[in-house]
Amino acid sequence: MFDLSISEIAIIVIIAIVVIGPKELPRALATAGRWMAKARGVMGNFRTGFDAMVREAELQEMEKKWASENERIMLEHPTVSDDEQQMEPLDGPPTAKGESDSGQANLPLDEATPEKPLEKPGE
Repeated sequence: MFDLSISEIAIIVIIAIVVIGPKELPRALATAGRWMAKARGVMGNFRTGFDAMVREAELQEMEKKWASENERIMLEHPTVSDDEQQMEPLDGPPTAKGESDSGQANLPLDEATPEKPLEKPGE
């Protein structure tokens, strides 16, 4: 980040010793360290918040793409509506609702089967 050579660091240390004094220098360095830690923490929080906003924006963009792709697919392959499912077959004569081609009622399996087994003729 900062490009400091050894000679530049030595000049900064000499000026700090002269200005601050050798007695107060450790406390000043500790204070500077705390300030740097706080600054790094604030920058970390800022970066985390910024990354979250970017991810949320990307997610919204992907949801829009998915919605448009889903809409395109639904237009290409429409679903069968309830009215079309109840339409009569075109290959045979029309039958009354609830009856099959054989003339027997189309009942659910539970209602169509007798409760007792059928007897064979001659028994």
